[in-house]
Amino acid sequence: MNIIELKDVSKLYGFGDATTVAVEEVNLRVKKGDFIAVMGPSGSGKSTLMNLIGLLDRPTQGRYLLNGRLVDKFGPRKRAKFRRDTIGFVFQAFNLLPQLTALENVALPLAYKGKTQTKRLKQAGNALERVGLADREYFYPKQLSGGQLQRVAIARAVVNAPDILIADEPTGNLDSGASRVVMELLSDLHKAGHTIMMVTHNPELTRYANRVVFMHDGNIIADKDSDVGQVPDIARKMYFRTRKTEEDDLEGVSALMDAIPQDDKMTKKKTKKKSRKKSKKKEAKQ
Repeated sequence: MNIIELKDVSKLYGFGDATTVAVEEVNLRVKKGDFIAVMGPSGSGKSTLMNLIGLLDRPTQGRYLLNGRLVDKFGPRKRAKFRRDTIGFVFQAFNLLPQLTALENVALPLAYKGKTQTKRLKQAGNALERVGLADREYFYPKQLSGGQLQRVAIARAVVNAPDILIADEPTGNLDSGASRVVMELLSDLHKAGHTIMMVTHNPELTRYANRVVFMHDGNIIADKDSDVGQVPDIARKMYFRTRKTEEDDLEGVSALMDAIPQDDKMTKKKTKKKSRKKSKKKEAKQ
């Protein structure tokens, strides 16, 4: 069963000559229970794609079916409700409120569902216990390490029992030890039945996924199944392939000239001025 289905989805920003294509006619199907690692260079459209899937943004064109429902036409209130009940988010920057304790941060999403304070705190406590932070319930964010902050963020993301978990560079601000803990937690959530979409630049993290998607210039250029526990060869090749060649240099110069056209007359004038200045300096020295 496909929980996510994108059909020719594009996202454009700006108008006319200033139009930027962030995502271009993407087709993607995600089965319930998939753990997908989304990779690609900066500016390839990964985060924009996650925002579209997470209902934080609306596609310029194309269709988006979530749990079989056509959600790209939803109004703001309906989108917000569907997002709250279906999707959990884990961000690189944690996004915890500094004036609230870990328990209160995790309980916050439940307030929008109209649950009583007692039920909110109990459910939040269970979520923190699930990520191994039952003894940090009343700590404020400034009292927690980076790894602990991300674990609180994961608890907040799953407290509503969402069908889909979107993690955008969840280990980007963490050391290797904390990264392993966070990835093992995501792995446990995957085994428990959650569908996970994770953006990462680290090919080593693809070992936790059963599928790897590569993006470039707003397009999906590769989509491969992989064995959990193994880093697929394509992940290493796509990420570590040699990128700098003479052809790349020539293309770079051409792109620069196209982006910043040179005025031949102005260039000649500048050259003449420079030569005049040099000759004057030589005469002065003599």
